[in-house]
Amino acid sequence: MAVSISSEQRFQFNRQLLRRFIEIAQPYFYPIGPQGTRTFLGLLGMMVIAVVAFTFVLTVGLTLAGNTLFPDFFGQVAGQLLERVNGLMQSPVPLLALGSLGACSGIVVLHRHPLKQRWRQWILLACLLFLSFAVNGMNVAISYVFRFLETALNQKEEANFWQFLWIYAAIIVLAVPIVILYRYIRLKLALYWREWLTKLFLKRYFSHRSYYELDSNAANTEIDNPDQRITEDIKSFTETTLRFLLDVLDSILTLLSFTVVLFSISKVLTLGLVVYASFGTAIAIFVGQRLIRVNYNQLRLEANFRYGMVHVRDHAESIAFYRGEQLEQQQVINRFMSALRNADLLIIWQSLIDLFQVGYNYFTRIVPYIIVAPLYFSGQTDFGTIGQAYFAFFQILGALSLITNQIEAISKFAASIVRLGTFYEKVSVPENQDTLGIELAANNHLNNNNLNNNGFTPQNGDSDFLTVYDPKKQIETHIAPTLAFDHLTLHTPNREQTLVRNLSLELASNERLLIVGPSGCGKSSLLRAIAGLWTNGQGIIQRPDIVNIFFLPQRPYMLLGTLRDQVVYPNRLVTSSDNEIYHALQEVNLGQLAERLGGLDVEADWPTILSLGEQQRLAFARVLLTKPQYVILDEATSALDIANERALYSLLLSLNIVYVSVGHRSSLLDYHQKVLDLDRGGNDYGSNRWSITSADGYTFAST
Repeated sequence: MAVSISSEQRFQFNRQLLRRFIEIAQPYFYPIGPQGTRTFLGLLGMMVIAVVAFTFVLTVGLTLAGNTLFPDFFGQVAGQLLERVNGLMQSPVPLLALGSLGACSGIVVLHRHPLKQRWRQWILLACLLFLSFAVNGMNVAISYVFRFLETALNQKEEANFWQFLWIYAAIIVLAVPIVILYRYIRLKLALYWREWLTKLFLKRYFSHRSYYELDSNAANTEIDNPDQRITEDIKSFTETTLRFLLDVLDSILTLLSFTVVLFSISKVLTLGLVVYASFGTAIAIFVGQRLIRVNYNQLRLEANFRYGMVHVRDHAESIAFYRGEQLEQQQVINRFMSALRNADLLIIWQSLIDLFQVGYNYFTRIVPYIIVAPLYFSGQTDFGTIGQAYFAFFQILGALSLITNQIEAISKFAASIVRLGTFYEKVSVPENQDTLGIELAANNHLNNNNLNNNGFTPQNGDSDFLTVYDPKKQIETHIAPTLAFDHLTLHTPNREQTLVRNLSLELASNERLLIVGPSGCGKSSLLRAIAGLWTNGQGIIQRPDIVNIFFLPQRPYMLLGTLRDQVVYPNRLVTSSDNEIYHALQEVNLGQLAERLGGLDVEADWPTILSLGEQQRLAFARVLLTKPQYVILDEATSALDIANERALYSLLLSLNIVYVSVGHRSSLLDYHQKVLDLDRGGNDYGSNRWSITSADGYTFAST
């Protein structure tokens, strides 16, 4: 599927990318609204404050409790921490922490209604933030433990060495389950988010028949491979968003924690590190602009290659009949080579980024020694400080270099945002907007007096007349008990071709219509217009409510499921007894089908197992169980012999079902009263001609 890219802006870190990200990410945590984004960001900031306050209170409590239980140990090992805690207890900080917790609780209560169905994600996110605090706290503790360990080694203080080694072991015992729990909660939250977001996209995808318009409308060339966007891009988006969000929060915590440590060792080293990391980030963002486009194209081309393989699998028999293996192989290879050429370009850009990143990281390894070693040689610091400075330096460097080191992943992530964002925009329509004009129910009936010689004239204040109209489309749909067209002109979805022009036709309540004409003249397209699938054009279509119309295509749709599912489709929620299903199958001359295949609840590859004729008869069984008011048949008996065709149409007549058929057989004339010929007669409007005659007086051109 070809894809057109409208603007280079699509591949930049800009406001549009941020808007698309928020549009996709925010609804899981807070509803979209006029002030929704500001409120969401405010709540996110409030959660950070609440977790900080809670962590502070917990740390102070554990420190004071530990000092009470083990005063000698804490005095020796954590003397500086005790001094700071005691100092903070004399300040307003504890009151501010408790006040922050109370204020945050009040804000949550005020927003309880928007958050009503979203408690789980907020609690899990808060847990992740708290665990991130815990991990950073342990990293700071480890930096001091290694400092004391190395100093003890340097000064040959064996007792201190073993003491701090045991402390390090205790920290590891605590850290391992915390880190594992952190990763587990992050993956679970990503899984819950993926479930929610996938269901949202599927709801939008199947609402208003967006799936049909995206597949059939050539104008929507931006949306390639919607299946991949839903199945893969959403998974990548949720996992990557959480990872980056938590990495950013972790980087901020690391920066705050270790800047204090490093600044106490060397102010020059701290300031130089900030400048160096800022330079690296600017270079990474500049290079990443191009990498977004390359990653976007790679996702699209890989999806096109996979679609080519799936296409071969789905049409294997037809390819075998045509002996088209060589052509199909070449087409698949062409798709693969396109993906391969872009992958080669991706390798070049990744290599350039690797060149920058390797040099960037290797150069920094010597910097802490250059700055701190003179302090040690001059006796201004102990030996362990060198190791602590080195550890703190790289903790801060990693925090400041998040973008630099993750630019490839960020570029892929940005490409994923573009794919999901454009897809979401295409399938997102207001919930109260009926873009196809087919989903309103009508219990009223159209008064035939509303029809005059000029076609349909709806009278103001006429309660018996219901109009469904979308101002974006030109064709109006009136819901009424009979089928009629008034000056109907129908275009293809891209408006490149006019299929039917100025068609006017009215059927009585018991009349059946046969639509004939050569291939490509617009017969099936007219049925799409009746269904509301194609609405480009002008004029009026009058028909019953769509829920009372059953469409039978030439090749019936066979869903994934059991034989029972096939027969009751699409009304799977309507309960039909086994006797009713068996009777319906018997009526369409498929009485032995269930027994032959192993029962009603057997699952199989139905398009492969059933012949086209059996599939068409099974589709008529669906009609018998549904009992619609109208049936639209698009060459629905083309694979059947005359006897089976006569039996099935007789069933429709016996149920008093009104139907409209498209077909080429002269035998169909026996079951219809009127014939609409879309390529013959005295009504000539440009290149589109049509005529209406009685079935008794019509003769097919080929006979």
